[in-house]
Amino acid sequence: MGTLRAVLVLGMLEAFGPLSMDLYLPQLPQLAASLGTTEALAQVTMSACMIGLGLGQLVAGPLSDRLGRRLPLLVGVAAFAVLSAVCAVAPNIELLLVARFLQGLAGSAGIVICLAIARDQFEGVELSRMLSLLFLVSGTAPIIAPVVGGQLARIMDWRGIFGVLAGIGVVLLLVVVFLLPETLRPEARHGGGLRVLRAHAGAVLGDRLFAAVLCASAGAGVAFFTYLSMSSFVLQDEFGLSPQSFSLAFAAGALASIVGSQSSRLVVRRFGPLRVYLGGVTATLVATATFLVLALSGTGVAGVVAALVGFMLCAGLGGPNGQTLALAHHGARAGTASALLGMSSFLFGPVLAPVAAGIGGTNAVTMAVTMTLAAAVAAIAAWAFVRPAARE
Repeated sequence: MGTLRAVLVLGMLEAFGPLSMDLYLPQLPQLAASLGTTEALAQVTMSACMIGLGLGQLVAGPLSDRLGRRLPLLVGVAAFAVLSAVCAVAPNIELLLVARFLQGLAGSAGIVICLAIARDQFEGVELSRMLSLLFLVSGTAPIIAPVVGGQLARIMDWRGIFGVLAGIGVVLLLVVVFLLPETLRPEARHGGGLRVLRAHAGAVLGDRLFAAVLCASAGAGVAFFTYLSMSSFVLQDEFGLSPQSFSLAFAAGALASIVGSQSSRLVVRRFGPLRVYLGGVTATLVATATFLVLALSGTGVAGVVAALVGFMLCAGLGGPNGQTLALAHHGARAGTASALLGMSSFLFGPVLAPVAAGIGGTNAVTMAVTMTLAAAVAAIAAWAFVRPAARE
């Protein structure tokens, strides 16, 4: 598979997570009112999907090491389309939560397997550059989705948005069927059952460098999901932005993330993945701390949006290099390693962010405190554990 084709196809598959969240993000307050539920439960619809995205990777990734990349991917994309339609007709918050969890389980195949496919074909600095290119494609989804979602809010409710997601799932299924070849050679697949899967997971987790990046990714995931789940309420309810204005502010953050990832691609050959990664996580902590100071000082919406855009810029700089470091020693177990790495990013945030909102309320200060603490965990893990493990 050529590099350009790989970038386009894999980038579209990586967009599962952003599409599942960002397209209906401007509609979260309206969803809560429509179903007669609380803002906290409306946020849990995002948490349910994100938990599904995290747990599903633990199944899809190892299966792709055993069965090849295409079959689990085809099943996951098809199920995503069906479950999006179920979300569109959910009559109450309880069924919506279940459908969102299952939708996340299905969509996880696109996220984890596309990373494994990239590792099948690239390694080292070239893998970091490839992942940055992938983000150039997949990163357009967080830019387009909230803007499109904000405009769709003019003509349809949140149910219509999920109908659109079902249509996107069908399109992605056709892309996989016609444009994505198998990249894992038959001789590279393992034929064992649970024992082999446990052995692969044990080998991956026994790698000090992988385990260190895993811890840092968990902190980064909490910071990102807090931003994702609280920003619509904070910027619309607390600062008075309309759904359309919020979608533009959110798109600015997504664009900043693309700029960060492409900056990484330009400098990684000179400085190497480790130094760029450490710079990214450190700058992310500085950005979240700036947001905290602005939130505590009661500044206006412009300063808050600028700080959040800075956060996304710095996160985009470090992200591809953390993945490169984690996968460095695991070419034969790329699916399992990708699954564990994705789980750390997708699982902890959806659990901890709603807890923080329940304790401190959905406001700028709670959002900033949670993001800063999580970014601090990521930075400490990166400097204390990733750095020495990468230099061994």
